[in-house]
Amino acid sequence: MSAALIVVTMIAGLAIRFAHLGLPAVLVKYGGSALWAVMIYWVISSVLSMWSIGRAATAAGILASLVEFFKLIHAPALDAFRHTLAGALLLGRIFSIWDIAVYWLVIAIAASLDRRLRRSQ
Repeated sequence: MSAALIVVTMIAGLAIRFAHLGLPAVLVKYGGSALWAVMIYWVISSVLSMWSIGRAATAAGILASLVEFFKLIHAPALDAFRHTLAGALLLGRIFSIWDIAVYWLVIAIAASLDRRLRRSQ
């Protein structure tokens, strides 16, 4: 189940970013970021399944926030990597405090969904 959630989230995030679906720009911008953060949660929740949901959600929120703050660091090699597709997808390019707010919100939603899924199993 965990691997499926990770893959579905990745595909949805890539679709929002790269498939021209006619979505509003705000949904394209924050939807991709939101799904990236949800994917981080699913990975942490899966790899560290012995952790509580709250602990996994907190770790995901901290990691996503750290990656966002990492955008404030500029070095020639790092900036060159950010201009590649992999760099843009993994690290992003432009710092946004709004992205951090979105990360924490969607991670809380994913954790709530995770709690329901675990109860139903």
